[in-house]
Amino acid sequence: MCGLSTLVNVAEAPEPEMLRDPESYARLLEHVREAVLAGVPGPRSPRSVVSASWNRSLAAQVDPDEGEAPFVYDADVLAALREAHPLAPVLPVLRQMLVSIADDAEHVMIVTDAEGLILWREGAAGQLLRGDRVGLTEGTRWSEAAIGTNAMGTALATGEPVQIHSAEHLVRRYHTWTCAAAPVRDPETGVLLGSIDVSGPLRTVHPAMISLVTATAQLAEGQLRAQLAIRDERLRRVNMPHLEALRGRPGALLSAGGRVLAAQSCLLPSTVDVRRGGGTVALPDGRLATVEPLEEGYLLRLASGGGGGQRSRLRLEYLSDGPHVTTVDGREVPLTLRHAEILTLLASHPNGLSAERLALQLYGETGNPVTVRAEIHRLRSQLGASVVQTRPYRLAADVDADFVTARTRLRTGSPADVLRLFRGPLLPESEAPAIREERETLTAQVRQVALNSGDPGVLWSFWETACGVDDFAVLDALLRTLPAADPRRAAVSAHRARLA
Repeated sequence: MCGLSTLVNVAEAPEPEMLRDPESYARLLEHVREAVLAGVPGPRSPRSVVSASWNRSLAAQVDPDEGEAPFVYDADVLAALREAHPLAPVLPVLRQMLVSIADDAEHVMIVTDAEGLILWREGAAGQLLRGDRVGLTEGTRWSEAAIGTNAMGTALATGEPVQIHSAEHLVRRYHTWTCAAAPVRDPETGVLLGSIDVSGPLRTVHPAMISLVTATAQLAEGQLRAQLAIRDERLRRVNMPHLEALRGRPGALLSAGGRVLAAQSCLLPSTVDVRRGGGTVALPDGRLATVEPLEEGYLLRLASGGGGGQRSRLRLEYLSDGPHVTTVDGREVPLTLRHAEILTLLASHPNGLSAERLALQLYGETGNPVTVRAEIHRLRSQLGASVVQTRPYRLAADVDADFVTARTRLRTGSPADVLRLFRGPLLPESEAPAIREERETLTAQVRQVALNSGDPGVLWSFWETACGVDDFAVLDALLRTLPAADPRRAAVSAHRARLA
């Protein structure tokens, strides 16, 4: 078999010809497949996702002409696998979303595990019988290594939704089928749990099918996430007495997978690498902790000297065209935009804010304090109760925030000092009312400082940010102040000409 490394990448979306005339398009794909397998020029190249999948399938020695999905488990073993599989609880949601649509469109709904094993299959009796003839049934394996390119196996191999039509299937016996599949991931660990697929006869191909399975997979993940949140809250409630028994000493409650559910008097990563049975673990920053198994989950105790007698150092670098950066005691902590917004507001109000006030500043008049309390709880779990305190919500760390310092420098510092701090707008993606107002005010003040300075270095620094790059007043000020021989002048002049 030939390799496919010389093929040209093309768009991954279903081709328009497939939708206008699926049978003619299927014949074209057959010619493409035959040419590729023969190693000769064809009428066109396959889509890059298909080309890559064919390469993997051929490397696994799948027979393009005689391949067949292997039957792996009988009904008795399959029943036990179904019962234990993480997707079992969301099967009713999948049925509600897909089965009736699959019936109407003469398709079959299929759910696999992460290895491509078909666990569930539902649809009209005629389509189920048709699937039986090609091994599209429970207990067979549809990974790429087992049966070559197909929507289920390729979605699992790439981790992305995919639609496979007719002769895009490597194995010939599936050329009368079209299928679309999307992977489903565990919301706790991010690992693949399986795939959701809709398969049917060639003539029933529809452009919305891949969107439908993608939305269904996202809905399934949302259901799993909601169930995880319920389990977490129950675990916190049941195990909180163990944490309270530490009487303020640094410690945390962990899930069975090591996620931090609640912490007190310490800063921890979002997940701790726990060993079955507990014992001593080393945290990423070198601190030692003891992990004690509970009936469900773990209690973590920080070793002596690992507590929080000393205030943490919280650094917020939020004036930037790029991603916001949050560090605690020199360690970068990845935060969501919402959590960065909360820290911005708390840093701007050192005396603290109530849940009601935070809700108003984050969401406007429609803000709900209950939502804010939930976000604060998650933020405290990530940063530690010693960093974010309650009643009112406030920062108990030594805070170094570039936007706070920039405000001070606007009053007391030189223009150059201000522009050294201002590398872009405050949290440019935020739509929180209070953040938007602060961003616009701070940007306007820095812009005016730059324009008033008459300093080409200061003006250039502001022009390099997203706030100043297309500002005609800034461009004109640069052209007035930059010497004729300065190479930056030519760049400014050319950019202004393009804008004009």
